[in-house]
Amino acid sequence: MKSNAAYAIYILWLRQIKRYFRSKSRIIGSLGQPIVFLVALGFGFGSIFAKAGGGNYIQFLSPGIIAMSIMFSAVFSGIELIWDRQFGFLKETMVAPVSRLTIMFGRTLGGATTSTIQGVIVFLITIAIGFRPDIAAVLWGLLFMFGIAIVFTSFGTALASTMEDMQGFGLIINLVNMPLFFLSGALFPLTTAPFWIQWIAYINPLSYGVDGLRAAFTNVSLYPIGVDAIVIAGITVLFMSIGSWLFSRMEV
Repeated sequence: MKSNAAYAIYILWLRQIKRYFRSKSRIIGSLGQPIVFLVALGFGFGSIFAKAGGGNYIQFLSPGIIAMSIMFSAVFSGIELIWDRQFGFLKETMVAPVSRLTIMFGRTLGGATTSTIQGVIVFLITIAIGFRPDIAAVLWGLLFMFGIAIVFTSFGTALASTMEDMQGFGLIINLVNMPLFFLSGALFPLTTAPFWIQWIAYINPLSYGVDGLRAAFTNVSLYPIGVDAIVIAGITVLFMSIGSWLFSRMEV
């Protein structure tokens, strides 16, 4: 049974990877928003940020944009669950001699992997436009990328398990994603933000992902990197548990 579960996880993971690399338009299209943010904000507000004593804005902004690209890609992977549900593939998967938890884990792992790949591509783009990360800490950065991906892929799966309408899913996700991004400290230092924004950031999962990436790549952060790692790990367990429970109750 254990070998069946491991093989099922691998097959579901591999399916997500193949779908990602076969969809060239998806890869190219998903890079548009991060590039616009990096160029328009990075160069547009760079001089203002420097005059305010913040230093190089590209250095500050890049970890936030990397986290944004991972979050958006990870959450929207949930739409594939609705797609598979509508076209019958999910029902065929459910009759396999493995648990629903195994199926959910395989799909989540695949979605998190493709989102991490997306983040690595954006990371390389940030280097091309002037970002200078601490190369010695790249492994830490990759771990935080994957942590962000797991958290928001689990969230996307949990939400998709309760919905059947792909358009409705997209609207709800956009309603959630943008506040999470703008109130995470990705675009501006939280230390200079109003008190109420700082408190929202404390309960925002993306805040700790952004801060962890910034700590890994630039050695500048609001919280100790260990705190960021512990919070991301805890939220991963929470969202995976919620996602597994909702997925196990889903009717196909």
